[in-house]
Amino acid sequence: MKAMIFAAGRGERMRPLTDTTPKPLLKVRGRPLIVWHILNLVRAGITEIVINHAHLGEQIEAALGDGSQFGARLMYSRETTALETAGGIATARHLLGEEPFVAVSGDIYMPYFDFAQVKDVLHDKDMWGNPYPADQRDICWLYLVPNPDFHPEGDFGLTMYTLTNEGSPKWTFGNVGVYRPEMFDGIAPGEYAKLGPLIRAYIDKKQVGGEVYEGEWHNLGTVQQLDLLNAPPATRLAAAKGVQ
Repeated sequence: MKAMIFAAGRGERMRPLTDTTPKPLLKVRGRPLIVWHILNLVRAGITEIVINHAHLGEQIEAALGDGSQFGARLMYSRETTALETAGGIATARHLLGEEPFVAVSGDIYMPYFDFAQVKDVLHDKDMWGNPYPADQRDICWLYLVPNPDFHPEGDFGLTMYTLTNEGSPKWTFGNVGVYRPEMFDGIAPGEYAKLGPLIRAYIDKKQVGGEVYEGEWHNLGTVQQLDLLNAPPATRLAAAKGVQ
């Protein structure tokens, strides 16, 4: 299995830091955000990794190189302007191959996520060994997380292991997913395209599976959030308890 890490975003809310440093290279607890993902992928045996970039992308390539320092093989998909998630995947299709791949946002901090679990979530056969028809098997598998304070309404419902667009409670998409490449057949390389509408269309077809991940997870959106993650443990604990 190959992996893709999204690193093309501008990181507007993290300015002024992202004026000179790509968001995925910002450090949390002494290590760039994107390196946490690379090391965890390699630990799970996923060593071929595609990284797309646009804003200050040359810094990402200079910092990470060919990936050999991490035990990985890194490939880069260069975008002149950020193409959004689905557009970025479509543009990198020639690097990702024709098998399901895992993709994760480069600005997510989730240090204990075990990527080994993503290898067998998309099934081609039922429990009796019968092949699923192509229009009845899951096209992707998403990892959801408990709703953070900045997104209290969530994104998707979950019935057993099938995502829904309606219903309650809803969970937040954790920006980690496993996708079949054919999901992006309708998007041309270089085309700007968002992932959300595509996911929702396949949810309506009952072809999106998923589960809830309840480990440590942070979608870094502000400088203050980054500072808190890098603060001493006592400071983080006090903040969690609402102590000023």
